[in-house]
Amino acid sequence: MLYFTRWKALGIILTALIVCLCAVPNFFPEAQVKTWPAWAQRRLVLGLDLQGGSYLLLEVDSNYIKKQKLDQIRDDVRRVLRDNKIGYTGLVTKGDAVEVRVKDTDATTALEKVRELSQPLGGLLGSSGQRSLEVSDAGGGLIRLTVPEAAVTDRIRQTIEQSIQIVEKRVNELGTVEPVIQRQGTDRILVQVPGLQDPTRLKAILGQTAKMEFRMVDTSVPPDQAQQGRVPPESELLMSASPPPTPYVVKKQVLVAGGDLTDAQAAFDQRTGEPIVSFKFNTSGARKFAQATTDNVGLPFAIVLDNKVISAPVIREPITGGQGQISGNFTVQSANDLAILLRAGALPAPLTVIEERTVGPGLGQDSIEKGELAAYVGSILVIVFMLLTYRLFGVFANIAVAINVAMIFGLLSLLNATLTLPGIAGIVLTVGIAVDSNVLIYERIREELRGGRNAISAIDAGFKRALATILDSNITTFIAAAVLFYIGTGPVRGFAVTLGIGIITTVFTAFTLTRLIVAWWVRWKRPQSVPI
Repeated sequence: MLYFTRWKALGIILTALIVCLCAVPNFFPEAQVKTWPAWAQRRLVLGLDLQGGSYLLLEVDSNYIKKQKLDQIRDDVRRVLRDNKIGYTGLVTKGDAVEVRVKDTDATTALEKVRELSQPLGGLLGSSGQRSLEVSDAGGGLIRLTVPEAAVTDRIRQTIEQSIQIVEKRVNELGTVEPVIQRQGTDRILVQVPGLQDPTRLKAILGQTAKMEFRMVDTSVPPDQAQQGRVPPESELLMSASPPPTPYVVKKQVLVAGGDLTDAQAAFDQRTGEPIVSFKFNTSGARKFAQATTDNVGLPFAIVLDNKVISAPVIREPITGGQGQISGNFTVQSANDLAILLRAGALPAPLTVIEERTVGPGLGQDSIEKGELAAYVGSILVIVFMLLTYRLFGVFANIAVAINVAMIFGLLSLLNATLTLPGIAGIVLTVGIAVDSNVLIYERIREELRGGRNAISAIDAGFKRALATILDSNITTFIAAAVLFYIGTGPVRGFAVTLGIGIITTVFTAFTLTRLIVAWWVRWKRPQSVPI
């Protein structure tokens, strides 16, 4: 156990040195680190509780999702019955179900065709036989389609997963550093943005569904008559987004949807100098937009965002280039925000802010100072204890623990991890675990000495026989850290990451670095007794 080949010793030293060097960028100003090569710019990011920032908890509108699902079912039933030339009446939504009445002679065929809309739910639910739709014959030609709770839950899960990607795009467009965006529970999204002190703009960006649509304005009915309830069935009354509220009668048919946009940028109108948003369509969108503008020259069309009219210009000529611009009394920031929303895409369902917190930089600095104080006091007490108890071997242990801590920071920097206050607690706990490994080894050496072994034999046996005990204790702690990481959220995961990395570096330093230092001392001194 005390013999190391030259290459093995060199490998241990280089491994420890390279990992420790990864922590070096944290000791230099960020502006200076950015001038270094890209591979050398990896460093720790302070979490929300250390540098301050904004915390938002968003909840998806489950009622909207359920309504959207029922509307989709109603449209699908209408399509299926029309395709199969089955007459129907009374296609309505009642509560959590869609009902349709067909002729008794067509009931069997209609039931068979409508049941094709029901699909097995994906994932684990699908293996249990649950389906997306329950179709039943209520008698008298009445067919009832009910959405089971499992299907609603599955749709909410899909919506949350899609929303997280869109929220992440929107937050990243703000230029923030290392935001934390993750699912919490079944229908909520946690957003933490370190360094962002004013959450107002963040809420405005995340609170909009950003469903962009291009529709024609219905000129057959004046807006004042529409406000009195005279709206054609193919149209609806919408208000303008900018004050004062102006009514528009807009056709329900969507000519081009926002999903066909490939890019959107804030710019300035070359003629007026006003802020605008320029956009580009994909191939399909460009074709549809060109066709719509060609067929409706001289007529106004509405640019609708979340059921509010941003602008309603008149089509002067066909727009065939696949790009255009939106003007609507924008400020520079509102134009930029709209461009961010359009680039990120529309949310599949509205998100509501149900919890909001802002951590000031002063409170974050106070957390850093208290965390540092706890780390310093704990480390000093451990160092003093090891020196008083194990003397020279205590020095060896303290050197290994110092390198262990440096390696933890190096690995965290290499991973671009976010350091939080619980993460600091995990590092302090790791110091205790690392020392505990050395204590087990040294106490085992003492037992071997009491058993009559000579110095070198007792040291060798101490390292060899303590190995199984140390591995057992560290593996069980690592399993606990892994469970905390996969089950926990937020600060709990930060604690689990530092603890898990600390356990890995502890096993490395206890059985390679400390043993290497002791082996060098034994080779140099050839001791007859152990100063322990």
